[in-house]
Amino acid sequence: MRSKTEVKEQIINTVKTVKKTNPMAASITNTVTINFVANAQLAVGGSAAMSYLADECEFLAKMGGAFYINFGTIIPLYEEVLPKTAKILHELNKPWVIDVVAVGIGEIRSTVLMKLKDYKPSIIRGNSSEIITLAGVWGLVNNTNDMRAKGVDSTDPVHAAKAAAVAIAKWTNGAVAVSGENDLITDGSCIAYSEGGSHFMSKITGAGCSLGGVMAVYVTAAEPFIAALTAHAVYNLAGTKATKTAKGPASFQIDFIDNLYTVSADDIANNPFIIEEV
Repeated sequence: MRSKTEVKEQIINTVKTVKKTNPMAASITNTVTINFVANAQLAVGGSAAMSYLADECEFLAKMGGAFYINFGTIIPLYEEVLPKTAKILHELNKPWVIDVVAVGIGEIRSTVLMKLKDYKPSIIRGNSSEIITLAGVWGLVNNTNDMRAKGVDSTDPVHAAKAAAVAIAKWTNGAVAVSGENDLITDGSCIAYSEGGSHFMSKITGAGCSLGGVMAVYVTAAEPFIAALTAHAVYNLAGTKATKTAKGPASFQIDFIDNLYTVSADDIANNPFIIEEV
């Protein structure tokens, strides 16, 4: 069982290491949110590079410290690009993150996700319905009725995805992060619940997408579980702070990015969370 003291120390070290080293985490990401993803990665101390072409992604996979793949606006080209990029990352033992946006709504998404299964992403994030659906698509849960994600919005509470998240994490030997009222992060043996955030996050496009990009930055400096928890902690803290100064969604997004940039490592580590054994 991890102690909270140990986890806080690891979060602090992760944040400080990223700010010191400015690691590059490349992305194939949602075309709606490219700007937000890149700005969030820069705000926490990372470096961003966006592409969707096979040769460029191969280069970035080899050169970067980590990689982020987002399924938000998937196009037919990705049937070739995503598996090829994942294969290189797997062969090079490079950490990578996927955001399984809208898994289950179309054949291309499910086909590509099946091709990625054996490459075992370091971190998988999504809302509860997406994580439940992914576990079904990958055959890691027995109840096919759980395959019910219909779009980008969750139809299930976070706790409903607990078993699916644990099953996926055990398969990948990585981490799974489920966004919700209290975010759930697991490595298959323990679970952390991160608190905070803002109601404004559901009023802007890209809060979840950019969170995945920040996880990719942090996983250059920490194991998947700590990287995912650190990303949720900084997002929940920045969201809480930005809510106090924002007049609405637009000003919230600006204040949120400013807070990603200004919050300290100690404050991030002390954002409320609890840990329990699976």
